[in-house]
Amino acid sequence: TPISSLAAKPLNFGIVPQQSAEKLARQWMPILQYISKEIGQEVRFATKSSIPLFEKELSKGSYDITYMNPYHYTVFSQSNGYIAIAKAKNKKIKGVIVVKKESDISTVQELEGKKLAFPSPDAFAASILSQSFLAQNNIDIEPVYVRSHDSVYHNIAQGNFVAGGGIYRTLNAMQPEVSDKLTVLWESKGYTPHAIAVGPHVSKDLRKRIQQAITSLENVQPELLSPLKIKGFEQAKDSDWNDVRLLFAEE
Repeated sequence: TPISSLAAKPLNFGIVPQQSAEKLARQWMPILQYISKEIGQEVRFATKSSIPLFEKELSKGSYDITYMNPYHYTVFSQSNGYIAIAKAKNKKIKGVIVVKKESDISTVQELEGKKLAFPSPDAFAASILSQSFLAQNNIDIEPVYVRSHDSVYHNIAQGNFVAGGGIYRTLNAMQPEVSDKLTVLWESKGYTPHAIAVGPHVSKDLRKRIQQAITSLENVQPELLSPLKIKGFEQAKDSDWNDVRLLFAEE
């Protein structure tokens, strides 16, 4: 049993803004309430209106617990001492390039010279993986950053852009009237997915209890995970992201 649970100050859980704050809160709040109950300490939802603003918070070490993309994890585990405790189970993250279903574009080569929508420069799979693939294949595009994954999908569905970058998880979590209009033109190879990590100031005991709560979700309340399109979280360790580190070491 948690000892001075009333005295313990709330923990903030920062979620990378791949989607709108409202949508993220809907998806994550029940999970954070579950963790709060399990560890006997309040866990509060936190995010920012854009990925660059979220990165600023990470660089200040603002979050006690955080869900961040694989690239962020390789950066902020080093600069700010964030420690990975969990990741989505049996899952690799892939970048995808999506186009409208009735689009006349059927190959990535046809994107040459076009404006493409992306969430933000440092969105790992949605921007970094897809743009480096295009660059390696000498396909010259003009990236336009529209803040969130959802905004990328909306913009393509509405015909504002011919194509854009995303990932399967956020595409599958889109409302059908948008996602039904889209199709995947290209996918990257798979990498270790987003990290759930804690700040270095979080005690080892608390870290263990948070990890236990997160990894127990799928057995106790799996329905809380379905809005995230994640089957479960498993324990993770720092070296799990070496595949991502390697990718940047090659540059």
